[in-house]
Amino acid sequence: MAAAASWALWACRAASHLRISSFPRAFSTVLKDLKYADTHEWVKVEGDSATIGITDHAQDHLGDVVFVELPEVGATVSQGTNFGAVESVKATSDINAPVSGEILQVNDELSEKPGFVNGSPYEKGWIIKVKISDPSELNSLMDDEKYKKFCEEEDGKH
Repeated sequence: MAAAASWALWACRAASHLRISSFPRAFSTVLKDLKYADTHEWVKVEGDSATIGITDHAQDHLGDVVFVELPEVGATVSQGTNFGAVESVKATSDINAPVSGEILQVNDELSEKPGFVNGSPYEKGWIIKVKISDPSELNSLMDDEKYKKFCEEEDGKH
C-alpha cells in the first residue's frame, strides 16, 4: 500500500513539474460569452468581427495537434462550410465556419506552434478572425449552457 501511495505522489510531482495534468479530465472547459457550433467551433464576437477556433471539447477528443491548415487572409467563408483542418496524432478534422464573412487575420503562430490549439484553445489557439457578413447567423449558434448539454449528450452516445 505504501509503495502505491509513494508512486502516486511521485507521479503527481512529476506531472506538476512537467505542467501536465495527473488526473483524467472529467469535462472540457466551456467559456461564457462565446457562441458554439454543433461542429465544435467557438466564436467570440467583438463588434462586427469574430474570432474563431475549435473548442476545448474538440481538441480533447482529437489529441495532440501536430498541424493546422490555415486559409488565406481576404478569402470569404460561409457558415457551415470547411475553411481549414486540424491534424492530430489521432485524426484529421475539418474546421467549419460558424459564421460567414471575410477573413481578416489568421493565427500564423499555429504554423510553428500547433499545440496552442491543445494548451490554449480559447486564447493562443484561435484560428481565424472574420468580418461578420450576416450577424443573424449568430442566432443559430449555442450559448455555453446549451453547448455543455450538447457535448454531454454527444459523449453519452459514444
